[in-house]
Amino acid sequence: MSNTLKIGVILGSTRPGRNGKAVADWVMARAKERTEADYELIDLADHPLPHLDEAVPASRGAYAGEHTKAWAAVIDRFDGYVFITPEYNHSISGVLKNAIDYLYGEWNNKAAAFVAYGGLGGARAIEHLRGIASELQLAHVRQQLSFSLLTDFENYSVFAPAAYHAAAAEALFDQLESWAGALRTVRR
Repeated sequence: MSNTLKIGVILGSTRPGRNGKAVADWVMARAKERTEADYELIDLADHPLPHLDEAVPASRGAYAGEHTKAWAAVIDRFDGYVFITPEYNHSISGVLKNAIDYLYGEWNNKAAAFVAYGGLGGARAIEHLRGIASELQLAHVRQQLSFSLLTDFENYSVFAPAAYHAAAAEALFDQLESWAGALRTVRR
């Protein structure tokens, strides 16, 4: 096992014209400056999963579908995750929830951080993600990034985040890397 932490940045929107790609690019640009972890973008558009079609609950780890096994292999190799999600109807996107629900053990004893965007900065989506993460034994850090469609996007579509988000991103990365490193010892 390499000493360098591996963090997956999960882009949780596949919607045409999605704002999430610009948010993910912004997060990845800052993540590339980090020296304690390697960050890799996982775009759910590149991992099309049908609606959950596994007969056995994910907590058993008895995956039948080749698409599930492939998804499990992608997720399993990371020490932590940054989830990027839009807020749809006071929650996360359906495609992100579906991708999360496919797996269980691959999420356990790892760390998570949350980035959201929406009319209220995606705060309600993050709150839902916190509950989901807790059920998956996925430790989530306090710092989050919340981008408002009203103030961090021009015309609701061109990402132009306020400058103060850069410091919040550094705090998010610091917390995530700290927790991911600590939890790595639990998984050994």
